[in-house]
Amino acid sequence: MNHSYIDMTLPPDLRAKKGSGPVRSKVPVYCNTLPPCNHACPTGSNIQAWLSLAQAEQYEAAFQELIKNNPLPAIHGRVCYHPCENACNRSQVDQSVSIHAVERFLGDSAIEQKWPVRFEAMPTGKRILIIGAGPSGLATAYHLKLKGHDVEIRDAAPVAGGMMNYGIPAYRLPRDILQQEIARIEQMGIKIVLNYTVDDILAEKVKGGFDAVFLAIGAHVGRGVDIDNDHPERVCDAVTYLRDIELGTAPTLGPKVVVYGGGNTAMDAARTARRMGCEVCVVYRRDREHMPAHDFECAEAIEEGVSFHWLRTINRIDDRAFTLEKMVINEQGRPQPSGEFETIEADSLILALGQNIDTKLTQNVPGVEYQQDGTVMVNEQMMTGYRGLFAGGDMVPSERTVTIAVGHGKKAAANIDAFLRNQHYSKISKQPLIKYDKLHLWYKTDADQSAQPEIPLVERATSFNEVVGGLTAEQAHYEAMRCYSCGNCFECNGCYGACPQGAITRLGPGQGYKVDYDKCTGCEACASQCPCHALEMVSIETA
Repeated sequence: MNHSYIDMTLPPDLRAKKGSGPVRSKVPVYCNTLPPCNHACPTGSNIQAWLSLAQAEQYEAAFQELIKNNPLPAIHGRVCYHPCENACNRSQVDQSVSIHAVERFLGDSAIEQKWPVRFEAMPTGKRILIIGAGPSGLATAYHLKLKGHDVEIRDAAPVAGGMMNYGIPAYRLPRDILQQEIARIEQMGIKIVLNYTVDDILAEKVKGGFDAVFLAIGAHVGRGVDIDNDHPERVCDAVTYLRDIELGTAPTLGPKVVVYGGGNTAMDAARTARRMGCEVCVVYRRDREHMPAHDFECAEAIEEGVSFHWLRTINRIDDRAFTLEKMVINEQGRPQPSGEFETIEADSLILALGQNIDTKLTQNVPGVEYQQDGTVMVNEQMMTGYRGLFAGGDMVPSERTVTIAVGHGKKAAANIDAFLRNQHYSKISKQPLIKYDKLHLWYKTDADQSAQPEIPLVERATSFNEVVGGLTAEQAHYEAMRCYSCGNCFECNGCYGACPQGAITRLGPGQGYKVDYDKCTGCEACASQCPCHALEMVSIETA
């Protein structure tokens, strides 16, 4: 069926016939409502729609539906932490649908089959400058191009991708996959200029004749910490280390390395140093349960030989002796110094304590305001205090993930487009959310989630080959079929068969059903058996 969202209001033919037909207080209305996976997706992806097309093995159509919201599916299928799956209703029965794995399959298929972005847009004559070729900048450019605008991206790095290229290790995101997805965006007619440092935003805007500017330079400045240390040259931050690994200029750390921090960047740095032949220990002030890194990242690091010192901070460093202070958790659940110490030996230290924004580029722009960590303040339209200057991704206050950055790009493009048209963008309100308790799963059966293959541990510890593999076409189809189609009719004919009055008519494949309200008694037989809650009983008093 058409998966566009519609209002749950009574049909015009019923409103016109109020008072006719059987006496009833409620009647069924077909409505496409919001599945929890869509609701949880930072890019607003209509997961329901492209999974439905994948179920029908219409893979290019599924890909085209997917990229209406997210232009980087092969990337997201690898690096997104898939909040959609955490919200999936199927997890109440067995395991969530492996949405990211199907997304990856579609993204990889698009690369293999060379599927382009199929779109038509009337040129508007407007030009937008985007500073930064990371996920937020690329997504903004993509969505602006879909709206007919001329877009140019400028980036100081020699390779596009931003933190996807310089912050995410190749064992998680192979560089050929990254660059081929970026190339598809370029093929839409978007210009990316590399090795180009913008020093003066306003001058660049005037010189290039741009109508608006979007800032997406990312958080590339690692945070430091004050530790007594006789050899500060043996300390580097995780962001710089990962970038230098990518550039082939990383320093030699020595046989034993300590990584200080508990986030995903700390896990990336630790696993990377392990691959470089180091014995790696992570020191973190909280326990595993409360570390910000996703637990599977920690588990994979442990599998690869990384050790952990939980509830520890680094007090001082004397040559190779690292003095750690044990922490205790207070009544508020926060770690506090205990006064107890222990010593470990290491040759160098990688700091993974978060990243800040380099604010030099915006310091001379009037009206731009910042938070303490350097992030740029924006309004609901993602515009800074300077009219026509927008910002997103790591530059603004938010959680820092690729998916959220791409979501920012989509939102920014909508607001920039409205700004250029002297309009105001208002997001369409979301439809009611269909959670598990709204479903009527009379066909409930166990069907375990498809497992993605992994390379052997011995290979993982010594190379940057991709750790996790993709699904086969058969597996991807099976996984798509596990979707419950929450809130959206998939034409199972249950309502048609359940109606005792013969009030429901099939309209044909893809067209759904129609209710004859002259025959309908409001008995709710259709709605009570609808497995996906695509029927809502609506009060006839609203007619």
